[in-house]
Amino acid sequence: MRVEVGHGAVTALLHLVPGHSQWPAELDEIEHPPQELWLRGRPELLARQPRVAVVGTRSPTPYGELQAARLAAFLALRGISVVSGLARGIDACAHRAALEAGGSTLAVLGSGVDRPWPDSELSRLMAEEGCLLSEFPPGQAPRRHHFPWRNRLIAGLARVVVVVEAAYASGSLITARWAVDQGRSVFAIPGRVDHPMARGCHRLLREGAELLESPADLLPALGLEDEAAQPAALPAHPALEALRGGTLTADELGQRIGRPAAETLVALVELELAGAVARGPGGLYRLVAPSRRSARKGE
Repeated sequence: MRVEVGHGAVTALLHLVPGHSQWPAELDEIEHPPQELWLRGRPELLARQPRVAVVGTRSPTPYGELQAARLAAFLALRGISVVSGLARGIDACAHRAALEAGGSTLAVLGSGVDRPWPDSELSRLMAEEGCLLSEFPPGQAPRRHHFPWRNRLIAGLARVVVVVEAAYASGSLITARWAVDQGRSVFAIPGRVDHPMARGCHRLLREGAELLESPADLLPALGLEDEAAQPAALPAHPALEALRGGTLTADELGQRIGRPAAETLVALVELELAGAVARGPGGLYRLVAPSRRSARKGE
């Protein structure tokens, strides 16, 4: 069906109910399952498994943005779907990095799919290349109480939930609580001990969440081997030449080669997966010598 909004028509919307061939059956198993879902975008993405939810604060630090994008790009390049809530900050970083890596990403909304919030270039891109989902009907405006409620669907769609950065009392922790109740695995990325946006993650770690130091830490929880789904050999990239003889952060490298930070980070994840570069303390990337690269692939 098509829905007219404002002065034009939005992308065709799909209405799903339990029993529909594209209905995500895992949502039938959660407490308070939805009775219907509206979808805008690419419905085939609902079939992509496994899925990982990446959530966090709307006011991230540069460190949090970097970790969210690095994680989402890693997942996307391995064929793992990224689920989040389209909010500014960590959610947006995760969706954007997954799209730029050519992967699958789904956003669960606290409004109708024809009225995504925030309405932005990213939401329009998600409606074309990703997937927008909501249990609220078309035309429904965002409401404050919708967002904690929709978080149960973010957790329910995912096999694993990762909290990147969050305040001590954060909506991301609500998603983590739903995940625990639904029997999902919860991971948290640690931050600076004196930063308020790290307190939520540290709280989860004290309460039993798994520590995430590397994106590869998620693979056992997803039933995947560390060597699974390795991407094909990569063509030459300007990042390789720029790293020759030194170490650089993703931001420094992007400035040196004249590429946007997010695009540079996706390239670095690809090169890291291929064994061409390694990430060290402080987020510094360096080249891996060919001999060491071969040895690592043979381990």
